[in-house]
Amino acid sequence: MLFLFLLGLAAGMVVPVQTSINTKLIRFTHSSFYSSAISFSVGAIFLLLVNLIVTPSHFTPSFFANQSLNYTWFVGGLLGVIFLTGNLLLFPRLGASLTVIITIAGQIIMGGVIDTFGWFNADVQPFTFLKFVGVLLLFIGIIVMNYVRNKQKAETSAMVLPWLVIGFMFGFAPPIQTAINSQLGQQVNSSLFASLISFCIGAIALIIITAIVNRSFKLSKFEPNIGKIKPIYFIGGILGVVFVTANIILMPHLGAALTTIVGMLGQMLMGVIIDHFGILGAKQNRINARKITGIICIFIGIILLRFF
Repeated sequence: MLFLFLLGLAAGMVVPVQTSINTKLIRFTHSSFYSSAISFSVGAIFLLLVNLIVTPSHFTPSFFANQSLNYTWFVGGLLGVIFLTGNLLLFPRLGASLTVIITIAGQIIMGGVIDTFGWFNADVQPFTFLKFVGVLLLFIGIIVMNYVRNKQKAETSAMVLPWLVIGFMFGFAPPIQTAINSQLGQQVNSSLFASLISFCIGAIALIIITAIVNRSFKLSKFEPNIGKIKPIYFIGGILGVVFVTANIILMPHLGAALTTIVGMLGQMLMGVIIDHFGILGAKQNRINARKITGIICIFIGIILLRFF
């Protein structure tokens, strides 16, 4: 059980790192869509190689003949596209920790809706008063973490508000994606193969979008303010594989509640670490008592929403 918790924590921690790395890649592609297409394609290629080794029987005609190609084969990957591209848009405008926090808010609310109404074959869990308190604490924590005092910062905060709303909506995608991919994993009897399908659909969608929007797949090898392009800028897709596959693996063992909360804890922790130390070129924003108070409120809110 301890290993499963550590796996979920590690899976959550890779999300802000993936976002930071993919943000670097944008400097060379000059396009969020193109960067996301590269990320998904790298993840799909990596998963293809892994699946060919681990589950070669899944690539036979007889396997596909016995499958029902329903919506679970397509929707999960498209939701992944929405979440990843959304993070790339949010990161330079909100910073790592706030990007993580606001998308977590969306994840919590959508997770609560799924549980309350039993969407995607989830067990129905009534919306209680304690869950309502959890929602309030969640938003109090977000406000506390984004609180500003002087007028100049207040103006900046007002400019950030629309992006907070957009980030909140982007957060709806992961709970739905995880629920759908989990169904697909059970259908094909392989978490790795379900991840491969999700990444392939995402990569195809993003390549089409890039071709329409950018009309070019040019990739700069050098940018004046950042230097030469580095191989590390291409590993974002592999980190995405870790997150998606771990969630598919953990849900049957920990359940949706613990899988979500452990992953979110990892995201919050790494988001704050990136901002505090200015890792991967992020603007340094040191942790303080206000942020700690906000994180505590958010963490208590998550517990109330997920366990009561």
